[in-house]
Amino acid sequence: MSEVATMAQDKAGAIGPGRLVLVVGPSGAGKDTLLRLAQAACAGDRDIVFPRRVVTRASSADEDNIAVSPDEFARAREHGDFAVHWDAHGHSYALPREINDDIRAGRAVVVNVSRTVISALRQAYANVVVVAITAPPDVLAQRLAARARNSDGNIGDRLARSVDDAAANADVIILNAGSAEYHSRQLVRVIRNEGWQ
Repeated sequence: MSEVATMAQDKAGAIGPGRLVLVVGPSGAGKDTLLRLAQAACAGDRDIVFPRRVVTRASSADEDNIAVSPDEFARAREHGDFAVHWDAHGHSYALPREINDDIRAGRAVVVNVSRTVISALRQAYANVVVVAITAPPDVLAQRLAARARNSDGNIGDRLARSVDDAAANADVIILNAGSAEYHSRQLVRVIRNEGWQ
C-alpha cells in the first residue's frame, strides 16, 4: 500500500519545476552504496538534495534514515508530514513533505523509493526521472547475506518479491555488478542531467 499525500499541487496538477530522481531496485542491488557515493560527489551543489527517509527501522551504517516507531510514523502521516509514504518488508517508509519546497525551488531531489509508488509520483510531480539499479540474482543473494539484517526478513522472500517491473518504466537502468565508483558516476550524470538519455 502506498499513498502520495501531496494535495497542494502547482498548475496542471504537478509539482515543479525541479526534478525528482527516483532510485529504485531490488534489495541488495547496491542502491544505498551508489546514493552515498553520489551524495558525496554532489556535496558542494546546493541545487541537489538527498533527503533522509523516515523509516520504522533503526538506521545503520548503510542507510542514514530517520528512525521512528510505528506510532510516531502514524502520527506524522496523519499530521500530513509526508510527501509520500509506503509499506515494504514489514516496515513503513516516507519522504518528508519538505521535498516539495525543494522541487518548487527548482532543485533536483534524489530519493530511494519503492517501485510501488512510481506511478503516483509521476502524476504528482512534473519532472520525474526513474533510475533502476539492479544486479544479477547471485550478486543480490550475496549482498543480502552479507548485510545480515534480521529486521529485513527472509532473504529468499526478498529475492522472490515480484513487482511489475514494466510498471516501474525506468528511464535509466544501472547494472551494478562492477565498480561502485564507476556506477555512482553514472548515477551522478543522471542526477545532474548530463547526457544520460
